[in-house]
Amino acid sequence: MRRPLGTAALLLLVGAVLAVLGAGSAQAAGYRYWSFWEGDGGKGWTYATQGPSVVRPDDGAVQGFRFSVSEDSQDSAQPRRAPDFGAVCAGTPAKDGRKRVALVVDPGTPADAPAGERPPALRTACAQVAPDASTAEALASVAKPLRYDGSAMLCAISGYPRSGCGEQTGDSGSGKATATDGPSPSDEDATTGGDSEGSGGGPSAGVLTGVGAVLVLGVAAVLQARRRR
Repeated sequence: MRRPLGTAALLLLVGAVLAVLGAGSAQAAGYRYWSFWEGDGGKGWTYATQGPSVVRPDDGAVQGFRFSVSEDSQDSAQPRRAPDFGAVCAGTPAKDGRKRVALVVDPGTPADAPAGERPPALRTACAQVAPDASTAEALASVAKPLRYDGSAMLCAISGYPRSGCGEQTGDSGSGKATATDGPSPSDEDATTGGDSEGSGGGPSAGVLTGVGAVLVLGVAAVLQARRRR
């Protein structure tokens, strides 16, 4: 009976670890939505801290939009085109009483697309709008139709996607993203900037702590079984 006790303890340990890791994977979920980005002086993209209906960019600014699936702003995918005002607005001469805003609209990849839809091609445009115009107004001038939900969250650009707005994807079920359970690119509250190299849905710190606790308990069980020999 001595050897079976040790074997049983080891099996219990392995099963418990796999159960904890499985629970962590099941909790991972993402949200399919248009994220909003601002060009950082030619250095790259910064996740916007305010929604496009609030931001009023200066003349010469670059604003970006990317459709993708992500858990939050930390792992949200950036537009796949550098924020280069000169390249986007080279063919649009300056005009008195108007400002120019370069826009990069990236509908993402087929993997991010809703079922039954295919993303259109990435596009850039130079919006020439009133000096006090918001990013949303600049976008509307070059990429209609836009679709918003009741909370002013941007749901579709140029009709893509055809339906839906910030739905949750993954094993946790489906539901709409809100300010408390997922990213909302139109929120006026500050959010932490992120890049495309985020967490990737790996185990959280809580899950890893749980695994550590299970390992400690498992080792103790094995040692106790050995003492009984």
